[in-house]
This record gives sequence, structure tokens and C-alpha cells, in this order.
Amino acid sequence: MIVPCAAVLFDVDGTLVDSTPVVERAARRWAAGYGIDADAYLSGAHGRRTSDRVAEFLPASEVRAATERLDALEAADTDGITALPGALDLLAAMSGLPWAIVTSMDRGLLAARSAVAGVPLPRVAVTAEDVADGKPDPSGYLLAARRLGVDPAGCVVVEDAPAGIAAGRAAGATVLAVGTSHDPAELGGADLVVPDLTSVRATARGLSVSGAAPPSGGQQ
Repeated sequence: MIVPCAAVLFDVDGTLVDSTPVVERAARRWAAGYGIDADAYLSGAHGRRTSDRVAEFLPASEVRAATERLDALEAADTDGITALPGALDLLAAMSGLPWAIVTSMDRGLLAARSAVAGVPLPRVAVTAEDVADGKPDPSGYLLAARRLGVDPAGCVVVEDAPAGIAAGRAAGATVLAVGTSHDPAELGGADLVVPDLTSVRATARGLSVSGAAPPSGGQQ
């Protein structure tokens, strides 16, 4: 099937890049220093800005320093970071279709992880520093569409996490979810779900998607 669009807006972690080993190692080291249950922190961290998640565990006066500490731990560790299946092939063959990145990472982490994974960076990349509110707020996707000069409603957002899916829908975009980090049952807010990006190709009119299905219990 063809999903028509004027542009594609990609999440990064869990969608184009797998950095799960780094995130978990850093979070466990960081959490131990603050007396925080690492499993509790990690359970809702994926797809969220670090500062937003940290603020749910620490007083406001400690959030900035604690966020910088966790960011530093993640930036210093790139072991195990890889591109996810189909990501590099899709980005290398976008057929002139405009695309952008919208990530909850800061610029430093994005640069480090994309370089290790071999993921090219587009002209438009919206990072954590660019918006006042992170996902599930739609600000990042709205900003990326504006910078590309396209209507958000004419975009496809590619996401792997519930927070990002919610952000894409709130921006008015069509949301294609990949089941690379969450159980399909958690991706119910997406319009379509595929196992990974190996089933997605770019055309001049939009994305060609094979093997896609409406999410279980999702909106259609």
C-alpha cells in the first residue's frame, strides 16, 4: 500500500537507531547515585526527553544537574549502538521525498549515536533543546514540518514509542509505528504498525508499506 505524504518525520532511538544497551547501562549507574529505582525510571523513559523523565523523580532544583549527569554518562558510551533493520536502506533511497528527524535526544547525543550507527543527518533535525515541551507534546513534529515548509497533516511520522505516537497524532500527522521496542498492544495510537523498516520504501508520492496492519485496539 502507498501512504501518501509530503514529508516523513522520523524519531531516532528505537526507530532508526538501537541504543538500548547504552541507555540501560547509563540509567542504572545514574540511578544508583540518586537512590532511584532504575527499573522504575526506565519503565517510562523511552521516547521522552531525559529532563522530563528526571523531573518525575527528583525535586525541580536538582533536575538540571541530574539531567546533565545522565546525558554525560550516555554520551561517553557508544558500545552496542546499531542501526535498526531497514533504516539505512530507507534513508538512502528517499526518492526526493523530504524528511526530518524529531528526537528527544540533545544535539550531542544525536550526533554521537547517528555517527556510530551510520545514520545520515538531514537538513532539518529537531532535538530536545529546540522545544519547550517534549513528546507527547507535538511541538517537535510541528516545528519540523514548519522548517520543511509542509503542512503537518501531510506528513507521516515514524515512531516506536507511545509518547512519540501521541505527539505525531496531536500534530495531525499520519503515524506509522514500528514494533522494534514495544509490544504491538502498546502502539494502539498509530494508524499503521509494521515490525520494522524493512517493509517500508520511499516513492515520489509517499511511503510504500508492505505487511502493515491497523494496531490492535488502535484508532483507524
